[in-house]
Amino acid sequence: MSDYTYDKDESGIVTVTLDMAGQSANTMNARYIPMMEEILARLQTEEGLTGVVIASAKKTFFAGGDLNGLRRIDSAGPESLAMFEANKAPFRAMEKLPVPIVAAINGAALGGGYELCLACNHRIVVNYPSAVVGLPEVTLGLLPGAGGVVRLTALLGLEKALPYLLEGKPAKPQAALKEGMVDEIVEARDDLIPASKAWIKANPDAHTQPWDRKGFRYPGGDALHPRVRQTIVAAPAMLYKKTRGLMPAPEKILDIAVNSMRMGFDAALRVESRGICALAVTPQAKAAIGTFFFGTQAIKSGKVRPEGGKWQATSAAILGAGMMGSGIAWAHASAGLPTVLKDMELEKAEKGKSYSAMLAEKRVQRGRMSEAQKDALLAQITPATEDAAFAGADIVIEAVFEDIDLKEKVIGATFGQLSENGIYGSNTSTLPISILAEFCPDPSRFIGLHFFSPVDKMKVVEIIMGEKTSQDTLRKAYDYVQQIGYMPIVVNDSRGFFTSRVFSTYLDEGMALLRDGMSPVAIERAAWIAGMPVGPLAVHDETSLVLSQKIRKTHEALDKRLGVDNGLGIDMEAGNPIVDAMIAQDRGGRHYGGGFYDYAADGSKSLWSGLSQFAKGNGSVAVEEAVDRLLYRQAIETLRCLDEGVLTTEVEANLGGIFAIGFPAYTGGAIQFIRGIGIDRFAARAKELAEAWGDRFKVSPAALDRLRDSAELAA
Repeated sequence: MSDYTYDKDESGIVTVTLDMAGQSANTMNARYIPMMEEILARLQTEEGLTGVVIASAKKTFFAGGDLNGLRRIDSAGPESLAMFEANKAPFRAMEKLPVPIVAAINGAALGGGYELCLACNHRIVVNYPSAVVGLPEVTLGLLPGAGGVVRLTALLGLEKALPYLLEGKPAKPQAALKEGMVDEIVEARDDLIPASKAWIKANPDAHTQPWDRKGFRYPGGDALHPRVRQTIVAAPAMLYKKTRGLMPAPEKILDIAVNSMRMGFDAALRVESRGICALAVTPQAKAAIGTFFFGTQAIKSGKVRPEGGKWQATSAAILGAGMMGSGIAWAHASAGLPTVLKDMELEKAEKGKSYSAMLAEKRVQRGRMSEAQKDALLAQITPATEDAAFAGADIVIEAVFEDIDLKEKVIGATFGQLSENGIYGSNTSTLPISILAEFCPDPSRFIGLHFFSPVDKMKVVEIIMGEKTSQDTLRKAYDYVQQIGYMPIVVNDSRGFFTSRVFSTYLDEGMALLRDGMSPVAIERAAWIAGMPVGPLAVHDETSLVLSQKIRKTHEALDKRLGVDNGLGIDMEAGNPIVDAMIAQDRGGRHYGGGFYDYAADGSKSLWSGLSQFAKGNGSVAVEEAVDRLLYRQAIETLRCLDEGVLTTEVEANLGGIFAIGFPAYTGGAIQFIRGIGIDRFAARAKELAEAWGDRFKVSPAALDRLRDSAELAA
């Protein structure tokens, strides 16, 4: 069975339609090179050939490289180099054909797909939002290794090419045309091939690529042009500020893009091949491919979703118009889900809606939303004070304060407003769902839906299963989270669940370092070096020390109610005394005027000089030691969650840790961090930390054994 069709018309133009058998997309799999060699052999011997159109029979144009194959590469030696060279050779052969070639882009052309387009003389795209083009390899710890770095730099010039190479963002048709990434737009897929043939007939001699023409000059100037030289000098520092030196792919891409301008085109292509060889074997690439591609695909495809038909909520209610409730209302409205936002006072409910108005207005000012779209979005939110306003809602989300007595009252009073097949979610961050479910008449329809602040930016929801939550409710909750455009992470019930447990260890370890005498500046610097988005002291100010104390007291009350001691199970010996002392000195966090930091009227901040009072040690903690303490503490707690069955998959452990907590993305997530270091090496280092700093770093040998025996890697 052929993977393509080959059709020559009466004018001598051949249309090659890629249609790889047995798969939903055209990819660079094991059949790709033989297919391309066969196509090229036919074209090179075709009599009367006047032009070539490359098209696709799939919904997408071309999906790019075989990431499973890339993950298996374990050597950057000659064999790997030969493989990458063979992979890109057909594109160079295309450029040598004596007739013009047009890419008829009917859908997404990303990675290798867009590299195929770059090897064509003309690129025509259909004007559909899904027909994006780009080179996202950097997001997977790689570089575009089939000519993408070299060709895009030559096509656009260094300044315009770098954002697409270093950030990996795709471009929709109009943006791609404006940037010069495509040359023409048509309105319908049926117009692609006629437009391609028309261009070939109008440009019969346009078969030599710009970079193969004598006297070619890079758009915007070559490497010696003053403006380009300025970019070359400034780019490394700007890049380091973003990557902190933790991600080798952007640095490699920048190096190749700059140096490709200083050498011959074919030599530059070979340097590019060496670059992807070197990157493919790095831990960062292995982690990124496993977590950000295969892991995300597993979540999107519903790997942990119960079987059953797709469910969609048509109406919703949010109880509590505070920061979280207002944020969830925004998420609903943005997805077109009509929502009642209820609070005890209409003024508070209206204020909650005004949060969405503020976010929408910012988008209007930035040209990302029209006034009509803003009005339509805000029309989805109805402020209310009465339960009757949301009678028959498909989903009700309780988002009141983290107070078990208050939640008991609210849940019991509002559960009856659900539609017959509706579900009830609690936005609690730490309280056990199984206990909260006791307050409603049907615990099988009760589930945890833990959003993260700020909701408009943190696009992940922790779904918590109670003891009596049904699989049907889980299925509906999973579908609801995806319906509003968020990533679902499913966990089982426990005190603190997964994310709050791990996040609290990060905050506590920051305070433990403070107690041990490390300078506050050095603590925050160590977190920066580790790859955390915000230092533990700064993020604690944002979430507020007052909230930390409230949560602790709530759990102490729950412990008393259940007759247990420290049911949360997390050692907060260092943090609790510091939190209490800070609050006693009116240092409750940013919202309260100051915490670990002082905040100036102009928006600047500086570490509070009074933090030295908490130092008990001699300040001899090395920065490298602090980096390990911050990362290992979180990784160990994540492993405990996995071992206890709170987490059921490594995929969710990794993605949840990155997107909800901010665990460094370059590691691929906390469990992949352990695997990347090596389980035995991780265990040895954890033992050293435990001996030096306490039992909170102890790791269960059985948990490590189960991880060692598990077949599930990052994907």
